[in-house]
Amino acid sequence: MTDTGGANIVQLFLAAGWTAKAVLLILALFSFGSWAVIVGKLWSFSRADAHSGRFVAHFRKSRKFADVLGVCEQYPSSPLVGLFRAGYAELDAQVKAGRDVAPADSGRLFVKSLPAIERALERAAGVESNRLTRRLPFLATTASATPFIGLFGTVWGILGAFRQIGVTGSTSIVTVAPGIAEALVNTAAGLVAAVPALIAYNYFNGRVKVTRSEMRDFALEFLNLAERHFT
Repeated sequence: MTDTGGANIVQLFLAAGWTAKAVLLILALFSFGSWAVIVGKLWSFSRADAHSGRFVAHFRKSRKFADVLGVCEQYPSSPLVGLFRAGYAELDAQVKAGRDVAPADSGRLFVKSLPAIERALERAAGVESNRLTRRLPFLATTASATPFIGLFGTVWGILGAFRQIGVTGSTSIVTVAPGIAEALVNTAAGLVAAVPALIAYNYFNGRVKVTRSEMRDFALEFLNLAERHFT
C-alpha cells in the first residue's frame, strides 16, 4: 500500500492559484524562520545553563574576585559572566581610586559606593536580558500573524469556489471541491506555522524569567561579598 498523502499535497499546491501559492510560500518562510529560531534558542539556552552552573560553582569556591575573572573566558555563554565582569570592573575602579585616599598602612581595600556597583550590575543584567530575548519577537509575530495570513488564503479559496459555481451554474461537489480544498490547505498551513511558534515563545519567555531570577540572585550574592570584604 503506497502513501499518496505527500503527492496529494504537492498536487494541491501545483493546482492552486497564484494567490494561494503566494500565501503558502509566505507561511512556509515564516515556519522555516521560526523553527530556525527555536532550534537556535534551544541550543543557546542549554549552553547558557551549563556554563552558568559551572561558573557559579567556581565563583562560590574562589577566595578572590580576581581568581574568578581568570575563568570567565571558559564560560562565554553564561549571562552571569557579563554581570560579574561589569561588577568587577566597577569594584576595581573604586578600589584603585580608594588607594589614593586610604592610609598607606591600613592593609585594606575599600569601595566608596556599593550603589554604583549595584547600578553596574543592573545595566549588565539589562544587556544580558536583551541578548536572551533576541529574535523572540519573531516567534510572537509568527504566532499572531500566520493564522490571519492563512485565513486570507482560506477566504480567497472560498471565493474561488463561489466563482466556479457562478460560472458553471452547478453546486456539485466536483465544482466546489478544488476551491474548498485550497482554502482548507491554507487554513492548515497557517496553524502549522503558528502553533509551534506560540508554544516556543511561551516556553522561552519562561526560561528568560528563570534566568533573570538567577541574575538577580547572583547580583545580590556579588554585592554581599563586596560589602563584606571592601567596606
